[in-house]
Order: sequence, then C-alpha cells, then structure tokens
Amino acid sequence: MRKKLAQILIVDDQEEILFSAKMILKKHFETIFTTNSPKKIISILSENEINVVLLDMNYRIGFEDGREGIHWLKEIKTLSPQTVVILMTAFGKIDTAVEGIKIGAFDYVLKPWHNDKLLEIIDNAVVESRKNNKKTPNETIEKRYFVGTSVKIKQAYSIAEKVARTDANVLILGENGTGKYVFADFIHQNSERKKQPFVHVDLGSLSDSLFESELFGYAKGAFTDAKTDTPGRFEMASEGTIFLDEIGNIPLHLQAKLLHVLQTKTVTRLGESKARPLNVRIIAATNSDIKAEVKNKTFREDLLYRINTMEIHLPSLRERKDDIVPMADFILDKIAEKYQQENWRFEDNVAPYLEKYPWKGNIREMENKIERALILAENNTISVTDLDILDFDEPDETDDNPLFEMEKNAIEKALFKHNGNISKTAEELGLSRAALYRRIEKYDLKNL
Repeated sequence: MRKKLAQILIVDDQEEILFSAKMILKKHFETIFTTNSPKKIISILSENEINVVLLDMNYRIGFEDGREGIHWLKEIKTLSPQTVVILMTAFGKIDTAVEGIKIGAFDYVLKPWHNDKLLEIIDNAVVESRKNNKKTPNETIEKRYFVGTSVKIKQAYSIAEKVARTDANVLILGENGTGKYVFADFIHQNSERKKQPFVHVDLGSLSDSLFESELFGYAKGAFTDAKTDTPGRFEMASEGTIFLDEIGNIPLHLQAKLLHVLQTKTVTRLGESKARPLNVRIIAATNSDIKAEVKNKTFREDLLYRINTMEIHLPSLRERKDDIVPMADFILDKIAEKYQQENWRFEDNVAPYLEKYPWKGNIREMENKIERALILAENNTISVTDLDILDFDEPDETDDNPLFEMEKNAIEKALFKHNGNISKTAEELGLSRAALYRRIEKYDLKNL
C-alpha cells in the first residue's frame, strides 16, 4: 500500500502512546514526528510543513483539566493556521475537547483509541489541511482580521502596523468585546517575532495565590503540589510575545512583582533564587480607565509607564457604525465555516436593525448573537428575530425615522397573523410580553 504524502506530528508525554501511534500511522503516512514535550511544537512547526498535529491535552501530573492542551491548540493555530489539530483525551474529559473544537480543533480522539477510527479521523484531517494550503497568505490574513472603513479603526491598525516592527511595549485600551485579543495577535503576526510563541494571559481570572506560579513558574517542591520544575507564562513566551489581558485588575501588591520583571527583564521561579533572563515583547490591555486608576492610586504610575510605550485605543461599535453590517457579514461567514456550512445570509431587512442595536458588548456580543442565530435559523437565512436584537431600551423615535415604520409594520403583521394573540406574537418577534406591550403602546396598535 502506497503511503499518503503527509507530515503528522504526535505530541504526548507518555512514550508508550507516542510509540503506539507512530507504529500505526507510519504504515499509512509518509512522515511521522513525535515529541513528549509540547514546548518543542513551535520549533517543529517552524522547521517543517506539518499537515496534522495529534495533540494530547494534559502534560503535568495533577493537572488534568485540559487547559494545557487548549493553550497549545491556540499556539498552533496562531503560528500555523493551515495545520489541522486533533485533540487526544480520556473518556471523562470530552467536555474540554468539545471546547477545543469550538476554538479551532478539527476533531478529537478518545484514549484508548480504535485504530480504524484513528486512521479515519487523520485521513479526513489530511484532506482538510490540503484545502487550507490552497489559500494564499493574503486570504489567510484577510480571513483572520476584519479592519473596516471607519477612521478610528483604520488609524488604530495603521499605528499597530508601525509599532509591530519594533519591540516597543503596547497598551491596548477599549471596552469589553472590542477585539483586544485579535488586535494583539495582529501586532504579533506583523512583527519579527511572528514565528515564536504568542502567549495570552487573562490576568483578571488569576487569583492572588496563582498569580506568581502561573506567570513566573515554580521549582519542584516550591509548594505542596509542585511535583516538577515548571516554567511560567513569561518563559513560555520566550523570544515571542506575551499578551497581558485585563492588566487593570491586578491588585497593588502584585503590580510591584510584575513591575520588577518588566524592569529587570528577568524572571525568578517560585522556590528558586536565580533570576532567568527574558526576551519577550509585552502587549497589555484593559477596559478600565487606567489613568483614573493611577490618580486614585489603585494602579502604579511607574507600571503604567512601563507598559504604554505606545497606547492604542480600540473604538466601540457605536463609534464605527458604518462597519457594523460588513462586520456582521464577516462574522457570519467565519461562524458558518466553523460549522462547515455554506451559503448563509441575513434577510434583506436585517441591516437597519443591526445598525440600530446598541451593541453594548461590542464584537463579542455580535459574535454570540450570530452564532446562536445560525444554530436556530432555518433555510440558511437569518432574520431579525433569530438575532434577538429587537428588545432593548432605546431613545424615543419619530415617524421620520424609517426604522420606526419597519418595526411598526413587523409588529402589525405578526399581530394580524396570530389574531392578536400576544404570547404567539411575542414569541415570533423574539420579544418578551412586556416588551411587546410597550411597543403596542408606542406605535398605537391597541385597536388591531
């Protein structure tokens, strides 16, 4: 039997798993790489055109929540978007594997696997990788980032392109959901460090007790569960970029520890006394008014100076209304592709409602609403009611506003269709009964 031209990488900390998988796969595929350390993924991907990565989700004894696998999945998709990732997990950990699929994994394999099933999944993954490799680099970048046409966002991306060529620290400001992670990734991908790790740390989710061990690492025996020497996020980002998200949430006593690392460009693991040198680019982000926090003495001024060599503000969707409809189309295409579906579209009357809706959660809220709508809608067409963007507090409108007439007509038709039945009308329109009563009163439809 002729072997298929494909390069497969297997990553697992158990040698018997690596041996077993390699013995099965080498009969069917041209080149098989194995490593028992996920830290070697980046160098292997940099030096070889890997089609498929078979990735275990846990690498440290006592840490079996799959977070490491999710982290390395994100790293692979950032460094090599065309590479297809299959997750390996035990039967009781399927939930985490499903989470991985939502953020870009192709499929998952249960351990212990059935050989035929493993081969079938990898065959499909190789086909998928070939589809990915047909895309040009420009197509990949275009698919990953949506810039838009508003002056503020174009200015932000113009600054990002310039600062990406340097090693200057960047502070990204903006409301929740404005795309700070994607923007940080854009800076990394346009920098000289793009082939090195991009490590994301959600500082808002780290408790005081985990802060140092997660960021700085620890030595074996440093505390009760420290069974092996473990690098922190700063070391994982070596030669690359670390993205410190929600930096405004760090308490004062921990800000001093972070400041020391940034000033000295070294990191000391818990339980060690020797500082390790760091070569890492810092990008930080916050949705808080960081300068007000400095004035209130809840954020250190010297730390602010360290992180904001270049400060970039991301506008909310309310500040870039012309981008709302094109962005919705971009997100719909992206989500449809994720679910391997084609030819999805919005109904013709959706655009004015998209522009009118306040989008308090910005891009993240839009993504959630469109994904939910795609799951619930029928015939590959998404309506206003599928999107659930009718029921919100809004300023008074007048008859001069075309949206006034559109919504009034939609309610009139639904009331007529259901013979004035409030419950059925509200259900069709995606409104609560109270919201429907408010609109009936506003549009003077009580006599229908």
